[in-house]
Amino acid sequence: MTNAQILAACRSNWEYRGIDDASMREMLDELSAHLDDAEAAGRTAQDVVGTDVRTFAAAWARARTPLPRRLLRTASIGCYVAGWVLLITYLIRWTTQLDVSPGNLAFWGVLAVVTIAWKLRRGSLGFRRSWAVALLVALPAGILVDRLAGDGPLFTLPLWAPLLLLLPGLPHAVADLRARRRGAA
Repeated sequence: MTNAQILAACRSNWEYRGIDDASMREMLDELSAHLDDAEAAGRTAQDVVGTDVRTFAAAWARARTPLPRRLLRTASIGCYVAGWVLLITYLIRWTTQLDVSPGNLAFWGVLAVVTIAWKLRRGSLGFRRSWAVALLVALPAGILVDRLAGDGPLFTLPLWAPLLLLLPGLPHAVADLRARRRGAA
């Protein structure tokens, strides 16, 4: 990759992560200086950023973004995704109330924890790997809890609950959509 391609990849990654413009310009200037210094010393850009530019950019963004802010954003997006999954379940079953069993609760809870932990560790969801790992962990957990606790409903969830779950993640989803559109333009 050329220096310009590396800088563009880092910029799009940082825009997606919500790094403010001033910090992003500072980070890009610093990275550009490091890349120029490496080139002047006869080293490659790969010596500076490593083999995976996205991982490098994600690690730098994690270092710049405080953990509480990342946790809040991740939890908000998790609620947003859970709201859509529940809403789709209501539509598929064509009902206004949904019975929640211990197995369902364990499955979705473990799926959320593994997905969020993967995102916080890697910096991106990497849909194929993270969802595969999360499903491989959550499915046995849900089945085991269903067998141990029974499949009777714990509680009934009304239709307004998924709509309430959509609210915390809505600003983040809109910001992500806008960042993608700006990156594409």
